[in-house]
Amino acid sequence: MYRISKTAGNSESGVVLIVCMIILLMLSLIGIASITTSNSEMQVAGNEMSSTGAFYAAEAGLEKATSEIITSYENTGAPPSPLPTALETMNNYRYYYYVSDLGPAAGRTLTYGSYNGLYATVKSFEIISQGVDNNLEAGVEIEMDIEDALIPVYQFAVFYENLLEIGPGPDMTVSGRLHSNSDTYVEAGSNLFMDQLSSAGNIYYGTAPGSGDSPGTGNILIKDGNGNYQNMRNGDGTYLDATDPDWVNSSISRWGNTVEDHNHGITDLYMPIAGAGNPVDMIDRAESNPDSYENLAGLKFVDGQALYRQIDGTWLDVTGLLIADGTISASTFYDEREGQNVLSLDLDVSLLAASGYYPPNGIIYSSQPEMVGNITAIRLTNGSQLPSGLTVATNNPLYTLGDFNSVNKRPASLMADAITILSNSWDDASSGLGIGARAASATTVNAAYITGNTETGSPGHDYSGGLENLPRFLENWNGVTFTWKGSAVSLWYSRQAISPYGMTYYNPPVRDWGFDTDFLDAAYLPPGTPMVNVIMKTGWNQTVLDDFSNFTVEYGGDIY
Repeated sequence: MYRISKTAGNSESGVVLIVCMIILLMLSLIGIASITTSNSEMQVAGNEMSSTGAFYAAEAGLEKATSEIITSYENTGAPPSPLPTALETMNNYRYYYYVSDLGPAAGRTLTYGSYNGLYATVKSFEIISQGVDNNLEAGVEIEMDIEDALIPVYQFAVFYENLLEIGPGPDMTVSGRLHSNSDTYVEAGSNLFMDQLSSAGNIYYGTAPGSGDSPGTGNILIKDGNGNYQNMRNGDGTYLDATDPDWVNSSISRWGNTVEDHNHGITDLYMPIAGAGNPVDMIDRAESNPDSYENLAGLKFVDGQALYRQIDGTWLDVTGLLIADGTISASTFYDEREGQNVLSLDLDVSLLAASGYYPPNGIIYSSQPEMVGNITAIRLTNGSQLPSGLTVATNNPLYTLGDFNSVNKRPASLMADAITILSNSWDDASSGLGIGARAASATTVNAAYITGNTETGSPGHDYSGGLENLPRFLENWNGVTFTWKGSAVSLWYSRQAISPYGMTYYNPPVRDWGFDTDFLDAAYLPPGTPMVNVIMKTGWNQTVLDDFSNFTVEYGGDIY
């Protein structure tokens, strides 16, 4: 009888086989789980990618709608009509946007942002933009509220379209807001005091390239959010400006939000000009120019005539009447800066007020033909007291003789190729003599002005003269005060009075200058005050989109 016995080797082999099978089973389960997890992660990643793409598509719709609104306001001063709406494709995504009008424009004081405290005409819109992937698997809806604010430009103490330069020798105080749509350069020989400074470019200490001058080492003092002056000058003698590597944080730490440039989010403030026009269109002739103030004038001096706009809109020729009573006359004097005689149309404001032809809407336009070898201009005389608000616009240089709007101040503005202040002591007969024969006396001008300047660094121009010389002078003002209250605006470079700034033909006045805070009240703005435009985002909300009806409209079998 044979017995079969189980050896130890056979027993161990069976156990190993079972263990291997269990291990293989576990590895298989782990592999299956890994594949499942990987597929899930890929699906999640794909969903996240689709959602992110849908978000960017929705954002593209917001930007496109906003751009259309901004462009319309820049060109026309009004919102687009009809309001923007479109369904667009962007790579593997689509977006649908539309704009809703939230009601009529209303005047109010802004209470937020960089321009809080200014009065503006505000119109509000809501933009809805939806973005989806082409498979309609992921969608995002973004809602954004925006406001368009039209701000009277004279609510800025200083507003420059181009480079803003300030570099006074003696102490100078500029109250109110200063803004430039370009870079800003500030320096001072002594002390420069400012309330608030914004720039769509960069804010620098020093002189602009091409000026040929070394900057002063004085103090640049700007109020912080608490109204206390803080110096741009650091303790080591350097100055805090946009060249600082931590400029944004450092400027906020020093001034709060009263000193801001494009690094802080400041953008251009646009002047609504028709089509692709330029702000200088406002002072140019009306032919093919809807922005000309000739179109607004109630009285104009053009082509050798004085024309008064009647109630029915027709023009009445009053040339002979105004010459006969002395309201208008011709004068000649010498402008040493230009090195030419000035052939001026002198307008006696006091006699105009008594003539019966003072424009009811307060707007006067003048354009005299240029003459080779001479400057043609308009000069305002006897204008110390205005009967009501007045705006004088001209494409020629403009001169004021003596006090202007100094008695019972009215809202007033001057718009010209260049503006020159002649004091109460000015004498035409002495205008061609040396500076010693042109001694100024204390003079007051209360008016906003929009004027041209020369460009620093252009051929023959080392320095424009800066804000401190934007109103030009021809006399020895040494120790004599020029008092001015208003708003200083520079929107173009001069085209007729183009000789460079210099210190040979005048000595600067003691500047008692200030922003006219009456302009913060819309009821006290000069006639025809131009507006600047800014779009502000006031609200934003994002939601996941679960309704794709806007993207499932069939056109000829295609899905859009």
